[in-house]
Amino acid sequence: MKKDLFKGHLIAVLTVAVWGTTYISTKILLRAFSPAEILITRFVLGYIFLWLLHPKTEKVTDKKHELLFFGAGLSGMTLYYLLENVSLLYTTASNVGVIIAAAPFLTALLAKLFFRKEKPLGAGFYVGMVLAFAGIALMSFNSTKLQLNPKGDLLALAGALAWAVYSVIIKKLDGTDYNVIFVTRRIFFWGIVTMIPIVLRSGFHPDLAQLKSFTNLFNLLYLGIIASAVCFVTWNYALRVVGAVKTSVYIYLTPIVTIVTSIIVLGERLTPISAFGTALTLTGLLVSENPVKLIKAQDNS
Repeated sequence: MKKDLFKGHLIAVLTVAVWGTTYISTKILLRAFSPAEILITRFVLGYIFLWLLHPKTEKVTDKKHELLFFGAGLSGMTLYYLLENVSLLYTTASNVGVIIAAAPFLTALLAKLFFRKEKPLGAGFYVGMVLAFAGIALMSFNSTKLQLNPKGDLLALAGALAWAVYSVIIKKLDGTDYNVIFVTRRIFFWGIVTMIPIVLRSGFHPDLAQLKSFTNLFNLLYLGIIASAVCFVTWNYALRVVGAVKTSVYIYLTPIVTIVTSIIVLGERLTPISAFGTALTLTGLLVSENPVKLIKAQDNS
């Protein structure tokens, strides 16, 4: 049991480390493709890879499970990634990475709402939440003049909420005997289905000549196979072993990875106010629920 928990924690950390770089890949691809084109292409690639990885088909034993697969595909694939991709058109990769890190707060709140047996969140959780959202506000208004319509940052925050819904839905699938790759593949299927109307409405006219660029091809394959297919399998495994709220804690690491890679790859710079907001958000997230404390609590259980 302890070995499985340690494995779940380690896999969650590695998964978030990869996801922390996806904002950079998406930002690069937005120079050649629209958000909708990137969105559906990466998940079609991921779906094909999952079929090759696990071609076996399993029977869905309960109609409620199929509904949960649909909800997970809609929230964790279509809404989350569409909001993330569009937000990158209006704000920096660093901002998106940090704001998405608010997802653990939202996950914990939704889990408390839908799962009555969850332990009380405690005062530290709420103190941390206030600190984190104060940091998010500073990043949103990172100039000397207050701006009341930070479109990109609010879209990123909506994406964090969609991800929280996804995490809670996956928790509801606890106790089922489905293979984790099959579960992920089924979620991908519904995600792609719910993406189609959005893609058709926004227009799907990818310039295939752009794939001659090694940079574009590499980033599409990276997003589709590694960051989508592989990482969703590993994340769903961690959710199953560690739990939704405790696994979500590792999203705290995402801003660190994103900020470092955005500085190295994109040459982005943080203003002093934005840097302070970043530090404040990370402090709030850590105060809310200490990852080290969670690991110790799990290992002693």
